[in-house]
Amino acid sequence: MIDLHTHTLFSDGELIPSELLQRAEGLGLRAIAIADHADMSNFDWLLPRVIRACEENNRCRRIKAVPGIELTHLPPDLIGRYVAEARALGAQVVVVHGESPVEPVAPGTNRAAIDAGADILSHPGLITLEAAAAAARRGVHLELTTRRGHCLTNGHVAAVARTSGAPLVLNTDAHSPSDLVDAAFARLTALGAGLSTAEYDVVRTNMARLAGLEETA
Repeated sequence: MIDLHTHTLFSDGELIPSELLQRAEGLGLRAIAIADHADMSNFDWLLPRVIRACEENNRCRRIKAVPGIELTHLPPDLIGRYVAEARALGAQVVVVHGESPVEPVAPGTNRAAIDAGADILSHPGLITLEAAAAAARRGVHLELTTRRGHCLTNGHVAAVARTSGAPLVLNTDAHSPSDLVDAAFARLTALGAGLSTAEYDVVRTNMARLAGLEETA
């Protein structure tokens, strides 16, 4: 089990990175990305701290920590610049907060994230087939999520990804320890969204690649 979208108290999560990693390791996860919320006000403060926490963890724990970021509620016109700047500062997984049906995300955010080549478009809501096809061309991963509210459109996201060929990932968007899930629950979420077992195996491979690991059955 790999999770590429989690939060700490560096943004609106409940735990410091060390405790989040300890709890994730206790559930049997192989890797997580710390992808705290950021915009133009804090991304350059946030990333060095996340990177240091991940580097120190990776010297001591079995679970791999991946430094990431979730660019959140940025005006669409700014997304391309901050995706590039986040990568330049060392983010290994760049997530953009997509057009979830349960938040007033600016229209055009999904397409701006895809055009910018973000690694993951999180909870993209009722993403259009045209945008999903663009994600397929750019290699931008659409997210299925276990997060309440955001998960309401998982079935739609899975369906448009299948039609368009867009790659998928499955994450928790964890903000608290109770949001973390084990491998069995992640698989249940994927199958509940309409994926076949073979399609979920591809999702797992996508996630391992983004985390810099080799997937195992």
